[in-house]
Amino acid sequence: MNNLKIATAQFEHKSGDKDHNLQTIRQLSAKAAAEGADVIAFHECSITGYSFALNFSRQQMLELAEFIPDGPSVKHLQEIAAENNIVILAGLFERDQDGKIYKGYVCVDKNGLVAKFRKLHPFINPHITPGNEYVVFDLLGWKCGILICYDNNIVENVRATALLGADIIFMPHVTMCTPSTRPGAGFVDPKLWENREADPTSLRQEFDGLKGREWLMKWLPSRAYDNAVYAIFSNAVGMDGEQLKNGCSMVIDPYGDIIAECRKLDNDIAIATITPDKLTKAGGYRYRKARRPELYRDIIGEEHVSEQKVVWLS
Repeated sequence: MNNLKIATAQFEHKSGDKDHNLQTIRQLSAKAAAEGADVIAFHECSITGYSFALNFSRQQMLELAEFIPDGPSVKHLQEIAAENNIVILAGLFERDQDGKIYKGYVCVDKNGLVAKFRKLHPFINPHITPGNEYVVFDLLGWKCGILICYDNNIVENVRATALLGADIIFMPHVTMCTPSTRPGAGFVDPKLWENREADPTSLRQEFDGLKGREWLMKWLPSRAYDNAVYAIFSNAVGMDGEQLKNGCSMVIDPYGDIIAECRKLDNDIAIATITPDKLTKAGGYRYRKARRPELYRDIIGEEHVSEQKVVWLS
């Protein structure tokens, strides 16, 4: 494998405005390509917007969702990829021929669709069908996987994707700054975003504290460290409907170290060089080799009742 330059992006999407969001994706993709990136990853539902669909009817969701790969948005992504000779990963609501609706995420290059993933644990709208498979695909000589937002909070999903061969796991999110049973969680006042140029300090304190980045650091680096994978975290920044999101899109290496991060209170990209040597030098590689599945195969595979509710959880 050769070194790979991956950009992770953050931007303020407009709810339901695909043209606007695709134009922003075009601008940030061009910027990343000009800075030498081979790949750029955007957040969950970066094409469509996210939380505004919380109370949508089934018909409204069907009107918002698109076929993959034959819908207009994926074709538009392919055009952007071809214009800039860059691989693009982005998210949208998907519909299939049977009328089922999914939370989709695609990888597209200049030739078309490379891979598609459906969120395993969706909860933004009751009409969304959970995905039922892991996806690992080849990308420029690397094995890659995708897990969307809440999928990454269930540790078995990350381990399973790594065991299927993923060296890199793309982790698109729209997360943080929401209420939870966790101490310190909660919304961030949108007025702080509106006043960010005059008072960036107050906003940064909220974004970086327990409502945001400080919570993320409790678990996200461990997903990369325990599994010896590169984690490409992409998150929205700014207003998502009525909710404020804090961005801090980042690339974490197999040692659990942040090697690139978006820190602007605005649309931004961060680029990291991914090197293959860390995949086998990191501790997680040895831990995976030392596993004893016979001890816990039946425990991990035991049936249980899944609790999925349309609630905001961190």
